Amino acid sequence: MISPEHPLTGRTGDPAKSEGSSTRRCAASCDRIFTDHGVSGTRASRPELDKLLDHLRSGNEVVVCKLDRLGRNTRNLLARIDDLEQRGVHFRSVTEGISTTGSMGRAMLTVMSAFAQLERGQLAERTRAGRAVAAEHGRKAVRREVTAAHAKVKRARDLKAQGLAPADIGKIIGTSRATVYRYLSIGTSEAL
Repeated sequence: MISPEHPLTGRTGDPAKSEGSSTRRCAASCDRIFTDHGVSGTRASRPELDKLLDHLRSGNEVVVCKLDRLGRNTRNLLARIDDLEQRGVHFRSVTEGISTTGSMGRAMLTVMSAFAQLERGQLAERTRAGRAVAAEHGRKAVRREVTAAHAKVKRARDLKAQGLAPADIGKIIGTSRATVYRYLSIGTSEAL
């Protein structure tokens, strides 16, 4: 689908982690959607983001649901948007209502990206503090033990016995295909 106003538009970010209405607004305005699944937004290089950047041509617009979907920090975000502008590509963030088509949008983008970086930093600090408190009380941040008696393991085995593929089993029980393989490999007395 080609939009006469914007020949190619794209979005980055995980729609499951975004607010539903902003995701729908984002997707509604895009001809092509690029979504990185299971890749941290703090990484500078992400496969789908890299594909999006390769596809862009002058006159295109990149639409993201939230500012932090495009860059890992303020400096990285602003550098990426500078690169887009030099290539003649516009940028719009749906949630924040920011567009780089005007000077006010550019100024707001700088301020909002600084706040987004602050929010990510505070989240990381709270996570570290929570882990420290848990460690003081003798608890560790570890994956829960899953045994052959676990309900999802039993369900995965039942579905596999019915002839379903691991990807389909994962969709039914709400796990990834890799987790289904781990569940199926658990012995009767082994723990995951």
